[in-house]
Amino acid sequence: MERKASKLEEIARSGSPWQIAIRRLLSDWVAVVSLVFIGVTAVVALLGYLIASDSTPYSNSQHLELTTCKPGFKVQMLQVHKQEDVLDRTWIGKMMYGEELPYREIPLNSYRFVDGYIEIEEYNPIPESTPIVTKHSLVNVLYRIHPDFKPEYTSDSAYFTLANGQKMSRSIVDLQQQVLSENIVNRKFILGTDRFGRDLFSRLIIGARVSLSVGFIAVGIALIIGIVLGALAGFIRGWVDDVIMWFINVVWSVPTLLMVIALTMVIGKGFWQIFVAVGLTMWVDMARVVRGQVLSIREKEFVEAATVLGFSRFRIIFHHILPNIFGPIIIVSASNFATAILIEAGLSFLGIGVQPPIPSWGTMIKDHYGYIIMDKAYLAILPGLAIMMLVLAFNLLGNSLQDALDPKAVERK
Repeated sequence: MERKASKLEEIARSGSPWQIAIRRLLSDWVAVVSLVFIGVTAVVALLGYLIASDSTPYSNSQHLELTTCKPGFKVQMLQVHKQEDVLDRTWIGKMMYGEELPYREIPLNSYRFVDGYIEIEEYNPIPESTPIVTKHSLVNVLYRIHPDFKPEYTSDSAYFTLANGQKMSRSIVDLQQQVLSENIVNRKFILGTDRFGRDLFSRLIIGARVSLSVGFIAVGIALIIGIVLGALAGFIRGWVDDVIMWFINVVWSVPTLLMVIALTMVIGKGFWQIFVAVGLTMWVDMARVVRGQVLSIREKEFVEAATVLGFSRFRIIFHHILPNIFGPIIIVSASNFATAILIEAGLSFLGIGVQPPIPSWGTMIKDHYGYIIMDKAYLAILPGLAIMMLVLAFNLLGNSLQDALDPKAVERK
């Protein structure tokens, strides 16, 4: 048994430092669960509109008569063809930006056919109220009609001209059968609807894209600024270090949320502006960590050898020093990722982050926090739970990375 244990230890310590760190990370079940959760969330966010029930841009298809319906709610819809042009996207375009539907949906309680028309009783959440009955031409429900020619009906047929000028005739029975098979559909809202009658499940999926995007972009900006300033301060030292550290301390002294709000007011509110604003406030942690690591490594023999050989400061910093401090950089980036998600959610909750109709988990909480004291608290709890789980996953992953990248941990074990 002792020989077997020693052999396992030998295998665990074999390979490059990065291979050892990866093996130790994958042996930690907390890290594996966090990685799987983050990976699944990333895949869902990437697919976005392809898997969302509401594939319209920003999942913003509103049905005010379906406001705050319970999870699992089902309703019949009549799909009426739109009489204007609708942009046709490829599947990649649909995945990225969504796709306008070529029809509008009308929730209904019941319907019946009357000659060349379909008469529907529109859905009403209040049973005691007066029913709303509307009548729609079967031809207009099914086709885009030429605006200069109205459909003509006889006792058993319909004559009409399509938008492209093609003249057609169909029997009314055929039109009725086509409407039944293609234009009357059942809709199920897995997590119900929000206060504007939008599909909550779809909004959560697209909201994940916003949270992950702000994390990636903000961390990317923080990496660029923090690594450059921190490396210059730690390697050159002298007055350069003094100036950079003075600037870092000034930025550090301003509360993060206050600075983000100030930057948002300067560069404006919007999707990209909030990413830039968050990124410009998160580089301080990265710069301090990089500076400290560079100060400790710049005195090593391989750095002195590179200096003696006449290598430039740029090459020494970016080719010899930075590859040796990737561990702390990755750990800080994981922490910053979680912080960026929280900041974006907080700003959206305050109304100065991502602007409607773009779905954001913070905005969803803002729109529905009043329902917490009612029997529909899930409208605010679900996006709040999504924020909590994603932030927790990144924090746990950061802790596991710290243990996996710590060379002294092997000796302790």
